Amino acid sequence: MHYALMNSPMGPVTLASTDKGLASIHFGKTVPSGIVPDESGESDGVKQLSEYFEGRRTRFELPLDIDGTPFQKSVWKELLRIPYGETRSYGDIAKAVGKPLAARAVGMANHNNPLAIVIPCHRVVGQNGSLTGYAGGLHLKEQLLSIERQGTTLFT
Repeated sequence: MHYALMNSPMGPVTLASTDKGLASIHFGKTVPSGIVPDESGESDGVKQLSEYFEGRRTRFELPLDIDGTPFQKSVWKELLRIPYGETRSYGDIAKAVGKPLAARAVGMANHNNPLAIVIPCHRVVGQNGSLTGYAGGLHLKEQLLSIERQGTTLFT
């Protein structure tokens, strides 16, 4: 596994990849032990995230290498179906994956999403549209939704 660090308007972001694809994205300089820096230059993940932050990318086109339970993977797959600039509730996602009473489990799957931004868990909100939980903090969730809703760039 190898990693790349990027500076974003939201602070540092760490991307970890395997030979199969992007495996994790973390806010901050979180480098798990046992992985080495990506010396190959700017990765596709860094490039595409930069384009997203600049308001020039609405969809990611990256190979992914994610681990999770079958339920988590079904939730993450459904999150990828939420259109750019739109939101869905936890209940909406639970219904879409065939588990209409599993809104809290959807919340836990979101919490365990290893690919923040790329798998857009920030697009999942409370039933009444309120912002709820986000691994990077609600302020980051609000900024990401602002980029998408208003086409606002975080770069000045």
